[in-house]
Amino acid sequence: MASFSFGAGNARKVASIPLYALGRVVTLVVPRRPDLWVFGCAVGIADGALALWEEAEAHGRRAVWLTASQDEERGAAARGIPTVRKSTLRGFWLTARARVLVVTHGFGDVNRYATGGAFVVQLWHGIPLKRIGLDSPETLRSSILPRSRAMRALIRAMYRGATRRIGLIPAASHLVRGRLESAFSLTDERVPVTGEPRVDVLSRGSAAERRRLARDLLSTTVGTIEAATRVILYAPTWRDGAPDPAVPSPADWSALGDVLEAQDAILLVRSHPLGAGEYTPPVPTPRIRMLGSDLLRDVTPVLPGVDLLITDYSSLVFDAGLNRTPVLFLAPDIEEYSARRGFYGSFEEIAAGDLASDWTEIVRRLRSAITDGPERARMADRSAARSADVHAFRDGGNTARVHRAILNATGAATADGRTRGRR
Repeated sequence: MASFSFGAGNARKVASIPLYALGRVVTLVVPRRPDLWVFGCAVGIADGALALWEEAEAHGRRAVWLTASQDEERGAAARGIPTVRKSTLRGFWLTARARVLVVTHGFGDVNRYATGGAFVVQLWHGIPLKRIGLDSPETLRSSILPRSRAMRALIRAMYRGATRRIGLIPAASHLVRGRLESAFSLTDERVPVTGEPRVDVLSRGSAAERRRLARDLLSTTVGTIEAATRVILYAPTWRDGAPDPAVPSPADWSALGDVLEAQDAILLVRSHPLGAGEYTPPVPTPRIRMLGSDLLRDVTPVLPGVDLLITDYSSLVFDAGLNRTPVLFLAPDIEEYSARRGFYGSFEEIAAGDLASDWTEIVRRLRSAITDGPERARMADRSAARSADVHAFRDGGNTARVHRAILNATGAATADGRTRGRR
């Protein structure tokens, strides 16, 4: 089952109000070091935080990564990244002292009790398709007094208080900027249109180079994949702790195995790190392999090696389009999910022509979706257009733009000769 839900998470925040208050007292009296940056990421040494880390390191920034586990510490050590456990006193102190805090999910990526007074860079972790933040009723749920309007009002006030501490959240485009401003209750100047650091890997180098690197990483992670083999990625999204309604039945698994064998394809299953679901075929087959976050923290770098994405409401649909990867949508609970979480715009419009409600329909469409021809070409064009609506940049320079925006916002650009005049 899921390790987190909004209801449980919000209840813990309410119970921790005294710790937040104590932390705020400390940050009011402890000065922050203008040369210190602290990084954190809920999924480990990955995502946009890693891209920005590499940019900051190239410019000589003094930075530390706050971790939550030994596994993260090992991953950081392999890259030469200095770390401190975020839950320790040292983690609290570094968070309280750093001028810049970089997170991808929330303040809990670093030490959540010591963020007051810092310049917080919230990179976020995907283009908002489903509603997030203050725009989603799901965000304000609590397992304590779940029907209480007063509790929801308290959580909303706490959320607004937290988002006011965000100094910068980069937007992929002006369309996305409006969603982020609404979801986090932020003004224009805090949401610059720079592109997202996490997707630079999908634009750098040639298409052939990106595919080769992605396939090499996949082969290292899930076992050898021949160059001619088609790769299908299935990535369902998180349902706030509820069971995933799209887990295949034994008959579905059998039909999937047959079509994969016939088309020389493999299916990589990546259930959401916070999701629930039993994605184990009753009969093991090398044609179906697991690609969980325990094996690969960040799925973005392997997207150029994927020939077809199957998902429901994941923001991966926008990233896949940067490489014209066709997408099929499997959404058996669209009405319930729409009522509970909501979407920006019309999901039916986003998924038009490529929407299925069960695995039977997916299996029926797989051959034309992975075989070169008019239908696959149509799906590739549709995917590229979907991505173009939300990604303003495709030059691999998002991270550099975000880095410059941070320096300009904190005044470091004029104080640092190495940064002044850079383009």
